[in-house]
Amino acid sequence: MPSPWFFRFGAVCGILSGLLIGLPGAVEAFTGETAATSFVLGLSPALATPLLVALHLRQEGAAGRAGRVAYAVNLVGLGLFGGAAFTLNMALFGLDDATLEDVLTGTTRVALLGSAVVFAAGTVLFGLAMVRTGLHPKLPSWGYAVMLGALALLGPLPDSVLTSLVHVLAGASVVWLSLSL
Repeated sequence: MPSPWFFRFGAVCGILSGLLIGLPGAVEAFTGETAATSFVLGLSPALATPLLVALHLRQEGAAGRAGRVAYAVNLVGLGLFGGAAFTLNMALFGLDDATLEDVLTGTTRVALLGSAVVFAAGTVLFGLAMVRTGLHPKLPSWGYAVMLGALALLGPLPDSVLTSLVHVLAGASVVWLSLSL
């Protein structure tokens, strides 16, 4: 079993990750996407990884094989989607629409969509594993499953009040789960 320090580290990283998801979402409801909100969102997946590991370690014994598979899919999906989010929010944000359209074609589009699908599947599976074990609070576990999956799948759509709301609810779920550690 990891030391209590690791769970605190995962919790702090998770709180920061949740805030970096939710706060920009709240701001973007009023301002639309900005360079600042895009930058902050690009950082959030890196901080989510220690949280995911800590959440899994807390429930590993009770989660069984299905929980381990859910964790594995979520971890791989987070890596893929985190890289995609970082690239889209940090490197490609400032490009004009024509250039962006050229860049996001062919295999690049397939890779980005594939990363979103793997991440969405992983968050749904892992969220359901958390609900099933009952070792994490139920409401944020459901929020993790539903809102983070929706966040990934709504990514290609234009920003709207709905996408902002999903960001806020996903961020709140991540913060709540972090605090429960």
